[in-house]
Amino acid sequence: MVAKTTLISLLLASSTSAFAPLQMQTTTSRTTQLSATKNNNNNIEIAAATFAIASSLLLSPLSASADGQTKEFKLPPIDQSDKSRCVLNSSKMGQANAARDKLYDLRECPLSGVKGNEFDLSGVIMTGTDVSKANFRDAQFSKGYLRNSNFDGADFTNAIVDRATFKGSSLKGTIFANAVLTATSFEGADVENADFTDAYIGDFDIRNLCKNPTLKGENPTTGADTRLSANCIN
Repeated sequence: MVAKTTLISLLLASSTSAFAPLQMQTTTSRTTQLSATKNNNNNIEIAAATFAIASSLLLSPLSASADGQTKEFKLPPIDQSDKSRCVLNSSKMGQANAARDKLYDLRECPLSGVKGNEFDLSGVIMTGTDVSKANFRDAQFSKGYLRNSNFDGADFTNAIVDRATFKGSSLKGTIFANAVLTATSFEGADVENADFTDAYIGDFDIRNLCKNPTLKGENPTTGADTRLSANCIN
């Protein structure tokens, strides 16, 4: 009798666990699925919003910074009506982001011999600009767009030229002694008689610089051998 009662109790217990909890499990499972779906949707919305903001910051036509390493960079027309355009202005917002309240446009400006020592010229755009024999000692050129310009005899001693490009520019006799030239390109630039003594240049960039056929001669001011100053032995 005891065994029978025990068996009945076990069967009832099994029946109870087989039905009532099943409904609870189903409800819980559905609730979990809905919660997971909602969370996934929220994550997707957040990711989409983040991407939109990042895209607007990177692609906005109002951006006043020029990334020197950008291969395709569409520049707006030169504002020839701005009579104060060809003047060096030091940024007050810091060289890390090259931010300004408007485009820093020095294209086609005659600035030979200009004194820009210790200036923060980050984000500057130069094409067809003449800054030969300019004093840029201790200056900052983060994200500088410095293409097809004349830098002959300019002095960049102790300057920070970060993520910039001198593509197509003339740098004959230019001094880069003790300058920081990180992620900066000299592709297609004429660096004959330039001085790179003690300049900090990344491994990738120094390999490209050493391949430049114009890396030769001797700096007329410092007397440094151009190729040796860049540590290009071969």
